[in-house]
Amino acid sequence: MELPQIIQGGMGAGVSTWKLARSVAAKGQIGVVSGTALDLIMARRLELGDPGGHMRRALDAFPYADVSRRIMDRYFVPGGKSPDNPFSAKPMVGRKRSRHVDELLIAANFAEVFLAKEGHRGIVGINYLHKIECPLLPSLYGAMLARVDAVIVGAGIPIEIPRIIDGLTRGEPVELSLPVRDGGGGQSYKLEFDPERVLAEPTLVLPRPRFYPIVSSVLLATIMAKKCRGRVDGLIVEGPTAGGHNAPPRVKGDLSPQGEPVYGPRDVIDLAAVSAIGLPFWLAGSYGRPAQLRNARAAGAAGVQVGTLFAFCEESGLRDDLKRDVIAHCSDDTRRVFTDAVASPTGYPFKVLPIPGTLSDEDEYKKRQRVCDLGYLREAFERSDGKLGWRCAAEELDIYGRKRGDGKDTHGKKCLCNALMANIGMAQVRRDNQRELPLVTCGDEVSSIRYVAGASKKSYKASDVIDYLLS
Repeated sequence: MELPQIIQGGMGAGVSTWKLARSVAAKGQIGVVSGTALDLIMARRLELGDPGGHMRRALDAFPYADVSRRIMDRYFVPGGKSPDNPFSAKPMVGRKRSRHVDELLIAANFAEVFLAKEGHRGIVGINYLHKIECPLLPSLYGAMLARVDAVIVGAGIPIEIPRIIDGLTRGEPVELSLPVRDGGGGQSYKLEFDPERVLAEPTLVLPRPRFYPIVSSVLLATIMAKKCRGRVDGLIVEGPTAGGHNAPPRVKGDLSPQGEPVYGPRDVIDLAAVSAIGLPFWLAGSYGRPAQLRNARAAGAAGVQVGTLFAFCEESGLRDDLKRDVIAHCSDDTRRVFTDAVASPTGYPFKVLPIPGTLSDEDEYKKRQRVCDLGYLREAFERSDGKLGWRCAAEELDIYGRKRGDGKDTHGKKCLCNALMANIGMAQVRRDNQRELPLVTCGDEVSSIRYVAGASKKSYKASDVIDYLLS
């Protein structure tokens, strides 16, 4: 089978929305929805009155009507909540998930894939961060219920995922390892999920989606190809210029005079060695130009994964004012992306696009009260009593210290969870009607947008990106 040359990146929470993935897939490429925080996004879409009725249409198609009804009863606000009212609290996702949390995760992932697949026969994938372990199992099952075509997993070593996918196709109970910090007892922790127990009905036999792990080295590519218990269908080979979270440099500790991680010769990926593994692969990270697509294919790749160009197109979920600002400044090539070594609570380097009035502004960052109320990037740790606890380096300093956290780890940490919700127009309302601020991420070659948008254009479509890359 001839593979598509372009995989659209699974950017951020709600940026790679179903509208974007549907547009890309309908053009014969691989459209991808982001699987990050879809439970929260569904809840907030419903609280906003579900503009366009898309969530309600997807919930009507969900094969478990009782689940859809419970979600609607809990979150849907006819006409939408008042702009001055905060969004309702949603339970955080931990190791021991409630039935409601599992139902919301399953239904939200189903809905995003279902909507992305409407009206065409193209390929739709979903992107997950392996670093966000707790929601992963029910999320993956929800996407598979909607017949997702491909599962893409990065930000870690997702060696267990093929086995989990195989189990979920048969409706079997599955488990995933949970990393735990400060563990002294040698205990291993697992996340568990049983579709039949959660849905209280016999489970369906589901088609198996393709699995494409994101790798940043030949070693990791080889491990994924040879060590997984289950099939790996291809690789996405990502360099350090890609947007969002990046793999840390092989040589740790070195920073540039500007404070960015320094990537060197050991971080250059041997494409001939990747090609020799024998799996189809796509290259990611500064491949958003036609010549780079041609170069990738000349090196043996099936094509490229492109994020930044799609992130600012009309169909993406990013706020329109942020898109307009970035497109306008890309026309004169004045924007430079900063690889922040400390911003993300995960410890991974994180690409930040400096924009006034966002958390990239140091003064705005210092004014924000530190709070962790969404919890997707929390880490599990073993408490002094041997029980499992949760902490986030972006939470309030005293609270983090009481959880055996090292105060040095909190320096410069930003609440990505709340910032990414603000990026897509779902900022939480705080005291005195203050709203959480956005934090925009994209790849190093953000200036390439000007080649798609043109000097006089203020917006462009996903189809314009595809036409440009294939030109």
